[in-house]
Amino acid sequence: MATTNNLTTTYSGEFAGRYISAALLSGKTLAAGNITVVPNVKFKQVMKKVSTNAIVKDASCDFDPTSTLTLTERILQPEEFQVNLQLCKKDFRSDWEAVQMGFSAYDNLPPQFSDFLIAHVADKVAQKMEQNIWNGTNANAGEFDGFKTTLLADADVVDVAGQASTSSNVAAEIGKVMDAIPSAVYGAEDLVIYVPSNILRNYIRSLGGFGANGLGAAGTNNEGNQWYNMGNAVSFDGVELVHAPGLASDTMIAAERGNLFFGTGLLSDQNEVKVIDMADIDGSQNVRVIMRFTAGIQHGIGSDIVLYS
Repeated sequence: MATTNNLTTTYSGEFAGRYISAALLSGKTLAAGNITVVPNVKFKQVMKKVSTNAIVKDASCDFDPTSTLTLTERILQPEEFQVNLQLCKKDFRSDWEAVQMGFSAYDNLPPQFSDFLIAHVADKVAQKMEQNIWNGTNANAGEFDGFKTTLLADADVVDVAGQASTSSNVAAEIGKVMDAIPSAVYGAEDLVIYVPSNILRNYIRSLGGFGANGLGAAGTNNEGNQWYNMGNAVSFDGVELVHAPGLASDTMIAAERGNLFFGTGLLSDQNEVKVIDMADIDGSQNVRVIMRFTAGIQHGIGSDIVLYS
């Protein structure tokens, strides 16, 4: 009699949170802590903004509350999403068995085949979340409004007109962003400039001596294009350049990490992760993976942010 290896597994609510976390938070932006994660938003969360006028006054004997404190709000409201995916067991069995036997570079993959499939799907979700965070549009299926969309809609954000980036003009274009950063924000400990792949690539190339940078043909430390190793911190005028792979080409955002927020509900009862083995249902070798989760972004004080686009 044939042996049946049933893979059907269900996680819900808080127990699904660890799998949802892997799916949402393992993209480059969130994994590196490059924006602030608000992990337990059940429905929506109010992001309060406080501004004041001159609060220090000349001393007097009387209480003189003439200073003004203005409190405004922005709403972080994650949207609901789902993944419905069907996979064939035989397409993944050999990879999983290699992990079990220790013949794989991916030695941190889960030991159970169902968890192995969840990890595969989580990686794909993380890639989509990276794109959504920066360049998503709510009108598109499977997307929420990303930072470029919300910042363009905020009249308080400092806008800088952009152009196509090259290794010859990239330093001047980043300089435009630097010059537009408000004085109150410049020098903040967590101030960074988020850059897409094409701008980072051109900047690295320019510092290798391939652009109009004044360094000469040999570039930084006379090392040419050998000066940079993947993962090295890159800065401009003392401000770190953060690689945001999901950001559209020729777009830059200067902001404090603590002023950009990603919200989800890792403890929400709405979370769900299922692996359904179809063998006992229709006799096939298919496995269905189902995920339900929430995700969304919001920025805080628009006047402290520069958008180059």
